[in-house]
Amino acid sequence: MAEAMKGLHRTHRCTEVTESNIGSEVTVMGWVAKQRNKGGIIFVDLRDRSGILQIIFEEDKCGKDNFEKAEKLRSEFVVAVVGEVVKRSGAVNENLKTGTIEIIAKQVRILSEAETPPFPIEADSKTKEELRLKYRYLDLRRPDLQRNIILRSAITASIREMLTKEGFLEIETPILGKSTPEGARDYLVPSRVHPGTFYGLPQSPQLFKQLLMCSGYDRYFQIAKCFRDEDLRADRQPEFTQVDMELSFVDVDDVIGVNERLIQKVCKEAIGLDVTLPIPRMTWQEAMDRFGSDKPDTRFGMELTDVSDVVKECGFGVFTGAIQAGGSVRGINAKGQAEMPRKKIDSYVEFAKGYGVKGLAYLAVMPDGTYKSSFAKFMTEDELKALVEKMAGEPGDMLFFAADKLGVVYNVLGALRLQLGEAMGLIDHSKFNFLWVVEFPLLEYSEEENRYVAMHHPFTMPMDEDLQYLDTDPGRVRAKAYDIVLNGVELGGGSVRIYQSDVQEKMFEILGFTKEDAHNRFGFLLDAFKYGVPPHAGLAYGLDRLVMLLVGADSIREVMAFPKVKDASCLMTNAPDVVDDKQMAELCLAHAIPEEE
Repeated sequence: MAEAMKGLHRTHRCTEVTESNIGSEVTVMGWVAKQRNKGGIIFVDLRDRSGILQIIFEEDKCGKDNFEKAEKLRSEFVVAVVGEVVKRSGAVNENLKTGTIEIIAKQVRILSEAETPPFPIEADSKTKEELRLKYRYLDLRRPDLQRNIILRSAITASIREMLTKEGFLEIETPILGKSTPEGARDYLVPSRVHPGTFYGLPQSPQLFKQLLMCSGYDRYFQIAKCFRDEDLRADRQPEFTQVDMELSFVDVDDVIGVNERLIQKVCKEAIGLDVTLPIPRMTWQEAMDRFGSDKPDTRFGMELTDVSDVVKECGFGVFTGAIQAGGSVRGINAKGQAEMPRKKIDSYVEFAKGYGVKGLAYLAVMPDGTYKSSFAKFMTEDELKALVEKMAGEPGDMLFFAADKLGVVYNVLGALRLQLGEAMGLIDHSKFNFLWVVEFPLLEYSEEENRYVAMHHPFTMPMDEDLQYLDTDPGRVRAKAYDIVLNGVELGGGSVRIYQSDVQEKMFEILGFTKEDAHNRFGFLLDAFKYGVPPHAGLAYGLDRLVMLLVGADSIREVMAFPKVKDASCLMTNAPDVVDDKQMAELCLAHAIPEEE
């Protein structure tokens, strides 16, 4: 039977007990990680969020009643122990922070009994993730997951401290707002008071933080909950946390400067990582040309090479056809992989098809200097030699080529580069390579919608020197936009905002918005801009991604307390779930679930 606290007060967490406490009486509380009865002496590993502490029960020191209680202890019982700190009598356990000491128990109280858990509560669990997420409250007791959650708390505290010192004000913005579906789908909340209308949960605090700049709060930040109804990946969730900020009277360099200091401080305090400033910068165009990605992993080479000029008049129709259609032919050199098995080559070809190409051409430069290729028979010896030379190919190298529209070529080779880099062991996972990617295109053309869409959002400022092209060549215009990338993962992004009404009107016009459309969606912001708006810019980080990368986790689910799975459901609470008819009627809603075929 569980006992009451009866006036006991915890004096220390488990790992707060140190050799300096030897000879002192302490009171510790936590969960039983393990109990070992050696006959006449019982060893208990007591666990709390700080770690593990060994407790010794001997009948002549704790009394018969307490010893009998200790005999009943099982995994996950919650106990309070009063005892004396002593130097460990057995071998020192170097794997424990408390490995040089132990507690000789004088008293134990069983505060709560526990059933046998459905999986072991241990670090590096081999239990299936679905089972762990169903019993997430147990999973969260695991030491490695607790370290992640505790580090996340420390990182947010460090961010708050840094930004406060830099003159930022922490201001909360609404969760219930207006739906402005330009990008990912909104989560909608029906209004009971205004039947037939809906709030939109924020995809970001973008509009409100710009309004705060209009209101004179020239440096704002928020640890903000955001929501997007989109397909999930390992680093995406339907609800996530942003470190969101906005600054007035600044340009690109000012925003980057503040954030470099922030990154340097957080990395040093969180994991002892020294980040050298300034962080390298690369234009979007250079990133795409060299790595096939706007979030390049710069921990290894294997960069893309444009071979269009070399093959534009060759005999291989796949290459020449792509170029004549306005596309490109580019390749990557997998050094030393010429003798790759055909089955492996075919797997890479199939991988490439998943990114929109019909196939992947390859050329192996064999150790004896001969060629094995999927297309060599269509080209002369001189053409092949020129191609290998352009690719810096040497005997033993495997060359892969993609020929298609430039965007498709970038996507295919960018993804293939990462696959090969991992397979060939080229990636140093101990490295933390930060990179700013700057000067993104302002717009991208959507063939599906037959119009230009904003690459970031409709309030992004064009580069000053490109304003002249807004009317004549909008696809050429670069944005004052910047992303911060770590090891091939976008951590966050932002931009300088449009604050001149004529530029904003032109942007809406290019995006196909009528004045009425623009006012219906963003009228409150445009009205605010009539009353004096400062130049302003901002940036937002994905906090979950940042913590994931700093702790070396494979998924953001490992750094969130209660995450969803890939279909946006919660295995523990069974959310989302049906609601009763009364609630539906109050909200003027009816079920419209399509029948299964």
